[in-house]
Amino acid sequence: MVGKPRPQFVLFGSSIVQLSYSNGGWGAILSDIYARKADILLRGYYGWNSRRALQVLDQVFPKDAAVQPSLVVVYFGGNDSMGPHSSGLGPHVPLPEYKENMRKIAKHLQSLSDSTRIIFLSSPPVNEEKVRGNASGFFSELVRTNELCRQYSEGCIEVGEETGVKVIDLFTAFQRRDDWMNACFTDGVHLSEEGSKIVVEEILKVLKNADWKPCLHWKSMPTEFSEDSPYDLVAADGKTTLNPSEWTFHREIQWD
Repeated sequence: MVGKPRPQFVLFGSSIVQLSYSNGGWGAILSDIYARKADILLRGYYGWNSRRALQVLDQVFPKDAAVQPSLVVVYFGGNDSMGPHSSGLGPHVPLPEYKENMRKIAKHLQSLSDSTRIIFLSSPPVNEEKVRGNASGFFSELVRTNELCRQYSEGCIEVGEETGVKVIDLFTAFQRRDDWMNACFTDGVHLSEEGSKIVVEEILKVLKNADWKPCLHWKSMPTEFSEDSPYDLVAADGKTTLNPSEWTFHREIQWD
């Protein structure tokens, strides 16, 4: 720990989380937006499904930790929704089990503290043609379809309604964009910068509109060491200084 702890936002999930600092990813964007306000902690695991998440849940989120996260953003479902392999191996998890696993994840996170907030991300669609075109000799056939993504996305939303966890419907959010199939992915599955911008926009909507106290929207959170200082840049009048702690002009997008 470095100095006084800031609120912790933990991103927990599979490769869409692990890669969220790549290609202008949504984790990197959130880290910029929440600079000096919250620490964004990455707990992403390439290829994982909800079964593997449950195996490590107590290790990643121990109930006796001295500091509990203020926010946990969870994404599992994309690998669970892959078609089953005849061997029984692989990431596929039947839909009823997936929903039960997500219920268990929600229950565990809700038990961490009264102030820990949770957002689930549902499975986004995929570019099926590009996925098929990226077939590799290292793997057996990978079955990823938008029909399966839709079913698991709806399953995630159902779990959110049952448990009181807020869910972002990425399956619908991506498809609001006409060119989503080509614009939102690097390989048909993982997110491009444009896809990540959609994720950030949806997360900020939830954080702005949620009736949570304290509010976790970036504009409502205090900025660390934001007091005025004579060591700040000198203003044009030559007598005062300009406090840059809230400046955002460097951002390509002025996030709401």
